Amino acid sequence: MQETAVQYRQRLLGYLAGKDPVKVQSQTADQLAKLICGVSRVRLTRRPAPGKWSVGEIIAHLADDELVGGYRMRMILEKPGTPIQGFDQDKWAELGNYAKRDPKASLEFFRAARKANLAFYRLLNARQRKFHGVHSERGEESINLVFKLFAAHDINHLRQIEAILRKRPTA
Repeated sequence: MQETAVQYRQRLLGYLAGKDPVKVQSQTADQLAKLICGVSRVRLTRRPAPGKWSVGEIIAHLADDELVGGYRMRMILEKPGTPIQGFDQDKWAELGNYAKRDPKASLEFFRAARKANLAFYRLLNARQRKFHGVHSERGEESINLVFKLFAAHDINHLRQIEAILRKRPTA
């Protein structure tokens, strides 16, 4: 059974419990770099199971998702209450050729976009961070909540990558 949007949000925010979302997001690119350092491109692009993303695909997803997060925060700031469109991450992976992307290039793109989004977020005042949009699947989300969800999303995918890389490589 697939989780609901509410369950997804609760699961992600559970990963963040007590952690500073700015600190989490500030460390993610370096954590990713450490995880993939010395790992062959073949291993990074090998799917752990049919229908499951490879480490490289996860990093490409994080890079694209960082664009989405930055856009969402800026749209909410521009027009509080704005609709926030969800997207099909598997379709983006397919259309964006995540499987063929260079994982290290995706990481550098992620690093640059994340740096820009962190700088943007830090410039917002407390009132602006409370502005919200209405997500097509999850309902009302403030800039603060979007920011927290992105930190929790990082934790989710870092754990996923760690689990993939812990498994012994096969042939």
